Amino acid sequence: MAVEHKTKIFVVDDDMNICELIRLYLEKEGYDVMTSYRGDRAVEEFAAYAPSLVVLDIMLPGFDGWQVCREIRKRSGIPIIMLTAKGETFDKVLGLELGADDYMVKPFEAKELVARIKAVLRRYSHKDAGSNEIVYPNLVINKTNYTVRLYEEEIQLPPKELELLYFLASNPNRVYTREQLLENVWEINFYGDSRTVDVHIKRLREKIDIPDQVWQLKTVWGVGYKFEAK
Repeated sequence: MAVEHKTKIFVVDDDMNICELIRLYLEKEGYDVMTSYRGDRAVEEFAAYAPSLVVLDIMLPGFDGWQVCREIRKRSGIPIIMLTAKGETFDKVLGLELGADDYMVKPFEAKELVARIKAVLRRYSHKDAGSNEIVYPNLVINKTNYTVRLYEEEIQLPPKELELLYFLASNPNRVYTREQLLENVWEINFYGDSRTVDVHIKRLREKIDIPDQVWQLKTVWGVGYKFEAK
Protein backbone atom coordinates (compact mmCIF):
# COMPACT_ATOMS: atom_id res chain seq x y z
CA MET A 1 0.00 0.00 0.00
CA ALA A 2 1.42 3.40 -1.03
CA VAL A 3 2.21 5.85 1.73
CA GLU A 4 0.73 9.31 1.29
CA HIS A 5 3.32 12.08 1.47
CA LYS A 6 1.77 15.30 2.70
CA THR A 7 3.18 18.71 1.87
CA LYS A 8 5.06 20.02 4.91
CA ILE A 9 4.50 23.53 6.24
CA PHE A 10 6.79 24.93 8.96
CA VAL A 11 5.15 27.63 11.11
CA VAL A 12 7.48 29.74 13.27
CA ASP A 13 5.79 32.13 15.72
CA ASP A 14 6.26 32.77 19.43
CA ASP A 15 2.48 32.98 19.93
CA MET A 16 1.32 29.41 20.54
CA ASN A 17 -2.31 30.33 19.89
CA ILE A 18 -1.46 31.64 16.43
CA CYS A 19 0.59 28.53 15.70
CA GLU A 20 -2.29 26.28 16.70
CA LEU A 21 -4.80 28.32 14.70
CA ILE A 22 -2.66 28.06 11.57
CA ARG A 23 -2.06 24.36 12.23
CA LEU A 24 -5.80 23.74 12.53
CA TYR A 25 -6.59 25.41 9.21
CA LEU A 26 -3.69 23.83 7.33
CA GLU A 27 -4.28 20.32 8.64
CA LYS A 28 -7.92 20.60 7.53
CA GLU A 29 -6.51 21.26 4.04
CA GLY A 30 -4.38 18.11 4.21
CA TYR A 31 -0.99 19.61 5.04
CA ASP A 32 1.53 18.25 7.52
CA VAL A 33 2.38 21.07 9.95
CA MET A 34 5.28 21.57 12.34
CA THR A 35 5.47 24.55 14.70
CA SER A 36 8.35 26.26 16.45
CA TYR A 37 8.31 29.11 18.97
CA ARG A 38 11.98 30.20 18.99
CA GLY A 39 14.08 31.47 16.11
CA ASP A 40 17.31 29.71 17.12
CA ARG A 41 15.54 26.35 17.45
CA ALA A 42 13.67 26.91 14.20
CA VAL A 43 16.95 27.10 12.28
CA GLU A 44 17.97 23.70 13.66
CA GLU A 45 14.51 22.17 13.17
CA PHE A 46 14.23 23.44 9.60
CA ALA A 47 16.95 21.12 8.30
CA ALA A 48 15.50 18.07 10.03
CA TYR A 49 11.90 18.73 8.98
CA ALA A 50 12.66 19.74 5.36
CA PRO A 51 9.42 21.66 4.75
CA SER A 52 8.01 22.85 1.44
CA LEU A 53 7.13 26.31 2.79
CA VAL A 54 7.83 28.39 5.90
CA VAL A 55 5.44 30.81 7.61
CA LEU A 56 7.77 33.03 9.61
CA ASP A 57 7.11 35.64 12.30
CA ILE A 58 9.61 38.48 12.82
CA MET A 59 9.45 39.06 16.57
CA LEU A 60 10.94 35.84 17.94
CA PRO A 61 13.11 34.93 20.93
CA GLY A 62 16.57 33.59 20.20
CA PHE A 63 16.98 34.63 16.56
CA ASP A 64 14.52 37.14 15.12
CA GLY A 65 12.70 36.43 11.88
CA TRP A 66 15.25 38.35 9.80
CA GLN A 67 18.05 36.08 11.09
CA VAL A 68 15.98 32.94 10.53
CA CYS A 69 15.18 34.05 6.97
CA ARG A 70 18.88 34.65 6.25
CA GLU A 71 19.83 31.21 7.58
CA ILE A 72 17.12 29.46 5.56
CA ARG A 73 18.18 31.30 2.40
CA LYS A 74 21.77 30.09 2.86
CA ARG A 75 20.60 26.51 2.41
CA SER A 76 17.27 26.57 0.58
CA GLY A 77 15.20 28.48 -1.95
CA ILE A 78 11.82 27.24 -0.69
CA PRO A 79 9.02 29.83 -0.32
CA ILE A 80 8.86 31.96 2.85
CA ILE A 81 5.80 33.96 3.90
CA MET A 82 6.57 36.58 6.55
CA LEU A 83 3.87 36.91 9.20
CA THR A 84 4.22 39.82 11.59
CA ALA A 85 2.54 42.58 13.53
CA LYS A 86 4.81 45.10 11.85
CA GLY A 87 3.21 46.67 8.81
CA GLU A 88 5.60 49.51 8.04
CA THR A 89 6.99 49.72 4.50
CA PHE A 90 10.55 49.33 5.84
CA ASP A 91 9.75 45.94 7.35
CA LYS A 92 8.00 44.75 4.20
CA VAL A 93 10.90 45.78 1.98
CA LEU A 94 13.49 44.27 4.31
CA GLY A 95 11.63 40.97 4.35
CA LEU A 96 11.51 40.91 0.56
CA GLU A 97 15.16 41.90 0.29
CA LEU A 98 16.09 38.95 2.48
CA GLY A 99 14.27 36.60 0.12
CA ALA A 100 10.72 36.32 1.45
CA ASP A 101 8.08 35.57 -1.19
CA ASP A 102 5.07 37.16 0.46
CA TYR A 103 4.17 39.23 3.51
CA MET A 104 1.12 39.28 5.79
CA VAL A 105 0.41 41.65 8.65
CA LYS A 106 -1.31 40.65 11.89
CA PRO A 107 -4.17 40.52 12.59
CA PHE A 108 -4.84 38.31 9.59
CA GLU A 109 -7.58 36.10 8.24
CA ALA A 110 -6.53 32.46 8.47
CA LYS A 111 -8.40 31.67 5.26
CA GLU A 112 -6.43 34.32 3.38
CA LEU A 113 -3.16 32.91 4.71
CA VAL A 114 -4.17 29.43 3.54
CA ALA A 115 -5.06 30.84 0.12
CA ARG A 116 -1.69 32.55 -0.17
CA ILE A 117 0.14 29.39 0.90
CA LYS A 118 -1.68 27.42 -1.79
CA ALA A 119 -0.94 30.06 -4.43
CA VAL A 120 2.77 30.22 -3.57
CA LEU A 121 3.11 26.43 -3.51
CA ARG A 122 1.23 26.13 -6.79
CA ARG A 123 3.57 28.57 -8.51
CA TYR A 124 6.63 26.94 -6.99
CA SER A 125 5.77 23.34 -7.86
CA HIS A 126 3.97 23.90 -11.16
CA LYS A 127 5.30 21.73 -13.96
CA ASP A 128 4.26 22.52 -17.49
CA ALA A 129 4.34 19.99 -20.29
CA GLY A 130 7.13 20.73 -22.71
CA SER A 131 10.20 22.88 -22.23
CA ASN A 132 10.45 25.40 -19.43
CA GLU A 133 14.07 26.25 -20.11
CA ILE A 134 15.39 29.51 -21.51
CA VAL A 135 18.96 29.62 -22.75
CA TYR A 136 21.09 32.70 -23.33
CA PRO A 137 24.89 32.87 -23.57
CA ASN A 138 26.24 31.96 -20.11
CA LEU A 139 22.71 31.91 -18.64
CA VAL A 140 20.21 29.04 -18.39
CA ILE A 141 16.89 29.51 -16.58
CA ASN A 142 14.87 26.35 -15.94
CA LYS A 143 11.41 26.82 -14.46
CA THR A 144 10.64 23.11 -14.33
CA ASN A 145 13.24 22.37 -11.67
CA TYR A 146 13.67 25.99 -10.52
CA THR A 147 17.36 26.32 -11.30
CA VAL A 148 19.49 29.06 -12.78
CA ARG A 149 22.97 28.43 -14.14
CA LEU A 150 25.39 31.28 -14.69
CA TYR A 151 28.67 30.35 -16.41
CA GLU A 152 27.79 26.68 -15.80
CA GLU A 153 27.52 27.30 -12.06
CA GLU A 154 24.14 26.94 -10.37
CA ILE A 155 23.10 30.00 -8.37
CA GLN A 156 20.44 30.05 -5.68
CA LEU A 157 17.40 32.23 -6.34
CA PRO A 158 14.24 32.35 -4.24
CA PRO A 159 11.18 31.24 -6.25
CA LYS A 160 9.82 34.71 -6.89
CA GLU A 161 13.14 36.06 -8.15
CA LEU A 162 13.44 33.13 -10.53
CA GLU A 163 9.88 33.57 -11.78
CA LEU A 164 10.48 37.27 -12.40
CA LEU A 165 13.69 36.58 -14.29
CA TYR A 166 12.05 33.79 -16.28
CA PHE A 167 9.12 36.01 -17.25
CA LEU A 168 11.29 38.90 -18.41
CA ALA A 169 13.74 36.62 -20.23
CA SER A 170 10.80 34.91 -21.96
CA ASN A 171 9.85 38.28 -23.43
CA PRO A 172 13.19 39.87 -24.37
CA ASN A 173 13.35 43.59 -25.17
CA ARG A 174 9.77 44.17 -24.11
CA VAL A 175 9.24 46.81 -21.42
CA TYR A 176 6.88 45.99 -18.55
CA THR A 177 5.53 48.38 -15.96
CA ARG A 178 5.74 47.41 -12.31
CA GLU A 179 1.97 46.88 -12.26
CA GLN A 180 2.19 44.51 -15.26
CA LEU A 181 4.94 42.53 -13.55
CA LEU A 182 2.90 42.28 -10.34
CA GLU A 183 -0.04 40.98 -12.36
CA ASN A 184 1.93 38.49 -14.44
CA VAL A 185 4.49 37.22 -11.92
CA TRP A 186 2.73 37.65 -8.58
CA GLU A 187 -0.69 37.06 -10.12
CA ILE A 188 -3.66 39.39 -9.85
CA ASN A 189 -4.44 38.44 -6.23
CA PHE A 190 -1.09 39.56 -4.85
CA TYR A 191 -1.66 42.37 -2.34
CA GLY A 192 1.59 44.27 -2.71
CA ASP A 193 2.83 47.57 -4.02
CA SER A 194 5.07 48.35 -6.94
CA ARG A 195 8.18 48.66 -4.75
CA THR A 196 8.08 44.90 -4.39
CA VAL A 197 9.20 44.66 -8.02
CA ASP A 198 12.06 47.13 -7.44
CA VAL A 199 13.33 45.03 -4.53
CA HIS A 200 13.37 41.83 -6.57
CA ILE A 201 15.04 43.47 -9.56
CA LYS A 202 17.72 44.88 -7.25
CA ARG A 203 18.42 41.44 -5.80
CA LEU A 204 18.52 39.82 -9.23
CA ARG A 205 21.07 42.36 -10.41
CA GLU A 206 23.26 41.63 -7.42
CA LYS A 207 23.37 37.98 -8.45
CA ILE A 208 23.41 37.94 -12.26
CA ASP A 209 24.35 41.44 -13.47
CA ILE A 210 27.72 40.87 -15.19
CA PRO A 211 29.24 43.46 -17.57
CA ASP A 212 29.76 42.78 -21.26
CA GLN A 213 26.98 40.22 -21.64
CA VAL A 214 24.65 40.24 -24.64
CA TRP A 215 21.76 40.28 -22.16
CA GLN A 216 21.06 42.66 -19.28
CA LEU A 217 18.26 43.58 -16.88
CA LYS A 218 17.50 47.17 -17.82
CA THR A 219 15.56 49.94 -16.14
CA VAL A 220 13.46 52.06 -18.47
CA TRP A 221 13.13 55.24 -16.45
CA GLY A 222 9.57 56.34 -15.86
CA VAL A 223 8.17 53.10 -17.30
CA GLY A 224 9.51 49.86 -15.80
CA TYR A 225 11.92 47.07 -16.64
CA LYS A 226 13.00 44.83 -19.50
CA PHE A 227 15.36 41.96 -20.24
CA GLU A 228 17.50 43.34 -23.03
CA ALA A 229 18.97 40.78 -25.42
CA LYS A 230 21.20 41.91 -28.30
